[in-house]
Amino acid sequence: MFEKVNPSHPDKLADRIAGAIVDIAYAQVADPRIAVEVLLGHGICHIIVETDISLPPYEIEAAVERIARKVAVDYVEVAQDRHLAENQEHGFRCGDNGIFKGVPVTDEQKELTRIAKELYEQYGCDGKYVLDVDRLIICQSNAPTEFLRMFYPHAEINPLGDWTGGTDVDTGATNRKLGSDMADSVTGGGLHGKDLSKADVSVNIWAWLKAQETGKPVEVCCAIGDDTVGGVPFSEIVETARTYINQIGGFERFAEWGLVR
Repeated sequence: MFEKVNPSHPDKLADRIAGAIVDIAYAQVADPRIAVEVLLGHGICHIIVETDISLPPYEIEAAVERIARKVAVDYVEVAQDRHLAENQEHGFRCGDNGIFKGVPVTDEQKELTRIAKELYEQYGCDGKYVLDVDRLIICQSNAPTEFLRMFYPHAEINPLGDWTGGTDVDTGATNRKLGSDMADSVTGGGLHGKDLSKADVSVNIWAWLKAQETGKPVEVCCAIGDDTVGGVPFSEIVETARTYINQIGGFERFAEWGLVR
């Protein structure tokens, strides 16, 4: 059983905006410290950023418009907490307490992701999908239900009828669709809107990659300030995650589909 949402779901728009802001920070310095929260909907995008650098407001506004179109931007930028900043003064150390479990992706999860991408390529707007063994539920906005039924005859399609979706009828917030992004993997935090020093990003990615590599669940925990996680240097975990993010194309691209791509 698995639910997937596409990159135009309001929650994923919020994740993408947060990721784009982290990308802006990384374009300025090699290793910024940043955490971004986004609440989006009904014509306004609220953003709170905790960071050790200053970001150009016009770049923030351009990223929001590119991802969410014309909305008002309420942007607040504050300095990172002193204790958190001191934690990273002498190299990469865990930026938070956390529990992490990477789990191999199943064939069912791969199949639903394929369907989600197929529909997104065709319609490019808000959609969410569920697959439970033989039960396929497709909720695709701005798509004629009867037309979709021609291609997915055994699916339950738009149970309440045709719909428009998007941020005019729903709100979006960062890290609210972690089930879609991680499938059976488990985290105590969120994947999006954070730099690589945050264990929520780097350890989640590392554990997930190890699970795909070994075919078995990988479970670890950490305390803020740890320099190793599961016997592996945290700096090595950070570099593994950095390589993965760079291969995908950045934090915004990572936010589009999460770990289950």
